[in-house]
Amino acid sequence: MRNGKIQSFTDLNVWKEGHQLVIAIYTVTKSFPKEELYSITDQMRRSAASITANVAEGFGRQTYKEKVQFYYLAKGSLSELKNSILIAKDVGYLLPKDFEKLVNQANLVDQLLQGFIKKSKTFINQKS
Repeated sequence: MRNGKIQSFTDLNVWKEGHQLVIAIYTVTKSFPKEELYSITDQMRRSAASITANVAEGFGRQTYKEKVQFYYLAKGSLSELKNSILIAKDVGYLLPKDFEKLVNQANLVDQLLQGFIKKSKTFINQKS
């Protein structure tokens, strides 16, 4: 960020918090059973990474309509991740403290993403 102006997707708070969620998912899934490597471990990692990837791709798009489309894809990946977090907890792969940390971070990202979408949509309406 230069002069308070966003230069890159990495300047976005929604991306920064999403990235923290990705790191937390990678860290916690290291302790999952090895037989889950190509199952829930892989699924959780891919859906978490997809959140920030879609925010980044949306940031790089030209029109706000295109941007919002990718931000909604990020929201879909976040919902998928939240489902996997619940499954991991219910089958005993997550300690209660890890579950709480992941849920709190996922909810924060969800709030930021929803606000980001809402703000971006106001630019669409202004252009119409």
